[in-house]
Amino acid sequence: AIVGPNGAGKTTYFNLISGQLKASAGRVSVYGEDVTALPAPERTKRGLGRAFQLTNLFPNLSVLENVRLAIQARRGVGLNLWSVWSSHRELIGEAQAILERIRLADKADKPASSLPHGDQRKLEVGILLAIEPEVFMFDEPTAGMSVDDVPVILELIREIKRDPSKTILLVEHKMDVVRELSDRIIVLHNGRLAADGPPAEVIASPVVQQAYLGIDPAAEAA
Repeated sequence: AIVGPNGAGKTTYFNLISGQLKASAGRVSVYGEDVTALPAPERTKRGLGRAFQLTNLFPNLSVLENVRLAIQARRGVGLNLWSVWSSHRELIGEAQAILERIRLADKADKPASSLPHGDQRKLEVGILLAIEPEVFMFDEPTAGMSVDDVPVILELIREIKRDPSKTILLVEHKMDVVRELSDRIIVLHNGRLAADGPPAEVIASPVVQQAYLGIDPAAEAA
């Protein structure tokens, strides 16, 4: 998990990793491969998948089509005049299975733009699942979601985490979520690394308690 107060640089950090911003120094590597010079689409092909803080969907396409296109892109399946897309039953079936996992099967034919915010966030996670990245990047996945929708997203993240071949980078403000899901916490403050380590150790550190949680360790001791 990457945490820190507003303006700490968390989303900028994500933009640098995923390729939305060009790094002015340093490098980005994915499993040892230097991808610093690659644009965002090429980084996706190398295994980086990102869900944005604001939803990033095809608003005029149906829920099913959004997921189906992601599967098509991952498989490199093209369209031509001799191929009717609706006949690709295997791809459609895979997309429907993902919609079942994200609890949107009953809204498969609705335009993505018609979904409430919480369902749009679930659909974006579904698109991530469809492209099967090695690294899942979630930027505040529960932001703006209803109490009923949050457990669905968290269970999907838990499900991904159970796969040892996958890595999750999570930007999240809710410390209870961070404590539950994280094996490691990175704390940013004013654009700099403030702490990095196991959750219990990082949360207990004075710099985090003061900068992120608003607790003055000296005052607490007094």
